[in-house]
Formats: sequence, C-alpha cells, structure tokens
Amino acid sequence: MANICGVVNQTAINWIKNGYLKAFTTPGGQYRIYAKDLAAFLDKRGMGDSGEALQVLMEQANWDTLLIASNDEALNNRLKEQINGLLPNYEILQAFDGFDAGRQLAEEKPGFVLLDAALPGVDPSKLIRTVKEEVVFGKPFVFVMGTPGASIPDTADASFAKPPDLSKLAETIVSLEKQQQSAAIA
Repeated sequence: MANICGVVNQTAINWIKNGYLKAFTTPGGQYRIYAKDLAAFLDKRGMGDSGEALQVLMEQANWDTLLIASNDEALNNRLKEQINGLLPNYEILQAFDGFDAGRQLAEEKPGFVLLDAALPGVDPSKLIRTVKEEVVFGKPFVFVMGTPGASIPDTADASFAKPPDLSKLAETIVSLEKQQQSAAIA
C-alpha cells in the first residue's frame, strides 16, 4: 500500500492509526486494507487512479492467510485451532459452504486454501482452475483434503488425507510462501 501511494511504511501506518485510512489488524498484528477502502482513500485525497491500485491489489494474495473450506464444522474448527498453534502469525479464515468460500476468496485473497473435496456444491477441479486463472483471487495455492478414494484433482498444489497431517501442511505452506517471496523479489 505504501508503494502504491509513494510513501514509506510508517506514513501508511500513521494514516491508519489517525483514522484516515480504514484498516483492520490480523491476529498476527499486521494491518490489512480492503481494496475498496484504499480506492476511496486515494480518490478522496486526489492521489491517483484508484483503478491502478485496485489492479495491483487484485494481483496479490495475502500470503500469511489460510482459508479452510469445509462444511464439517467440527473438523473445520479443530483444524483452525491446531493450525493457529503451528502457524501463529497466519490469519486463519473459515468457510462452511461453497458460497462463503467463494466470497472470502474474492474479498480476502488468502494465499492458501485448504479445500475439503466433499464440500457440497463445489467442484474442486473447477474451483482450482478458476482461482488459478482469475487475478481477482490473487492466485493462491490450493490444497485439497479428502477421504481415501476421494477424487482429488491433479491441479491441486498438494493433497492431504482427511484429516490432514498438520505438520506436513504447515511445512508445505511455509515452503510455498518462501518460494512465492523469492519469485516476487526476482
């Protein structure tokens, strides 16, 4: 955000703290700004084309955010709690149906998605193809978890048995985030 506005990070933080720029804080203590709030801020202050800022934001996933999409409420809640313990600096989002998963993918742009292959109304192959092709989703890594014998699309970035081995899941997330950061620097 600071780069978009042409200021240093501390200036952006000051705008947030002084209430000029609407933001929220993740459990890890980082600020997040919705694209529409940034666009409104830029427009109000005549700081440039908000369409350009929105495009930049749409292309970037939140690499410290994981969305768990499973209608199995007990599993979803248990995974959130346990993943929070393994990856305390990550924001863990939850979706219990396909509609909410799609909404959060578009609005929050999580860098990682753990998708239950049995989520009603969701075709995992189609969902993966869509989030990988459309910039609005930030091109997250999608992991699919399923019971033995479940159809797991080969387009998934990783697959896990249900319930997943959380240490392997955490290792995979950290490794892919490092790869993503290296690619962004290059």
